[in-house]
Amino acid sequence: MIECRRGRIHSIESMGLVDGPGIRTVIFFQGCSLRCIYCHNPDTWDRKLGYEVNSVELIKKIIRYKPYFEKSGGGVTFSGGECLDQEEFLLELLKRCKEEGIHTAIDTSGYGRGNYEEILKYTDLVLLDIKHINDKGYRRITNCGISGLEKFIEALNNSNSKVWMRHVVIPGITDNEEHMESFREILYKIKNLDKVQLLPYHSMGVEKYKKLHISYPLKGVKDMDEERLDKLNSIIKKVSSF
Repeated sequence: MIECRRGRIHSIESMGLVDGPGIRTVIFFQGCSLRCIYCHNPDTWDRKLGYEVNSVELIKKIIRYKPYFEKSGGGVTFSGGECLDQEEFLLELLKRCKEEGIHTAIDTSGYGRGNYEEILKYTDLVLLDIKHINDKGYRRITNCGISGLEKFIEALNNSNSKVWMRHVVIPGITDNEEHMESFREILYKIKNLDKVQLLPYHSMGVEKYKKLHISYPLKGVKDMDEERLDKLNSIIKKVSSF
């Protein structure tokens, strides 16, 4: 019998369409160790905020949407904040979902508290957000070193989970050809890579920073130009798998 655990979440999106295949229930966990300069959800950072739930009640909510999952090829996605920050709570939810035959995904920066091998046993798809390609750039964007991500990638490459790689392109920081060439090299090192998505930086989260009285790190940076993004995408598409 699986133990009932309690955890903290920020919110639930019942009919998500962009966080994995098909129609998905997206569970946004509360708490994150990174402080990404482009984060549009700073209200998910503090682990003391959000609200507490138990795994039994949360699974009951998820199961209600099984007919939509089955018709669309969807499932559940655990996101954040950072879902790997509550590793035992996440693991129990993943196990219960697999018992119900529900497709599971985690949307993560790969920067958590460990137990990755066990978590990935019950994860069908990993949406992995790569913040930067080297330690200096990673620290600039997240205020943390890249070694935490490297530990997760090691576990990921030892698993059978499929991977969708995501990378936010920021004007003046990661929107150049040299950076994309280096990023492309990382893709060859990821096992079971199924899709790559370059995501354009946008400033939609500015108002949240104002409400939370937090200084916005990228003040004055314009939203990423879509035409420029298309050109950078052409570099990534040189990877034969895509």
